Amino acid sequence: MKRWMLYTCLTLLTHAAFADEHLESELGNLQHAWAKATYQTTKEQQEPAFKALSEQAHQLTAKNPDASEAMIWEAIVLSGYAKSMGPLHPVNALKAAEQARDLLLASIKANPQALNGSAYTTLGSLYFRVPGWPIGFGDKKKGREYLEKALQLNPNGIDSNYFYADYLRAQGDNAQAVTYYQKALQAPARPGREDADAGRKMDIEEGLRLAQSKLK
Repeated sequence: MKRWMLYTCLTLLTHAAFADEHLESELGNLQHAWAKATYQTTKEQQEPAFKALSEQAHQLTAKNPDASEAMIWEAIVLSGYAKSMGPLHPVNALKAAEQARDLLLASIKANPQALNGSAYTTLGSLYFRVPGWPIGFGDKKKGREYLEKALQLNPNGIDSNYFYADYLRAQGDNAQAVTYYQKALQAPARPGREDADAGRKMDIEEGLRLAQSKLK
């Protein structure tokens, strides 16, 4: 009986480990596809690229309904999709942003520390970028709260510092924005995310240039 129980436990652990490895592999593929769509695709081709990627991300979440990491990455892709549609398709863009918001809130409820608090970073960015009432759910105050929570969880992260810097610059606080842009540039490299890091550094340098130009 004890041998049977030990065998069962080992089998379950093996299956769980395999499932985690499979999810990690698929998330890695999704991350690289996102980096390509974001930084290596022309603006004209971004919308169809993100549309296809959002379908892929949704399938991953459907296969792993309890995985906060999958929810976060589907939301990140949907945020990119919303941005790619821009003012030409405002209704569809808002719908994608709302789906992203709901996924991020669900992921936080399941595991607020998943991916070093990345859900808070994306959620904060959505709340400060999306138009407010009566058009959308945007809320600058909520956006700041979520971005500051992201910094608490990941104080040295490239994204947490970059998005907070962007928020500060949008609010006209360029001196503080410069501080956080510079901190973002000093963030440690993320193994396996070299393509995303390279693209993000271009974003940071552009934001830093704009913030510094306002201080002259």
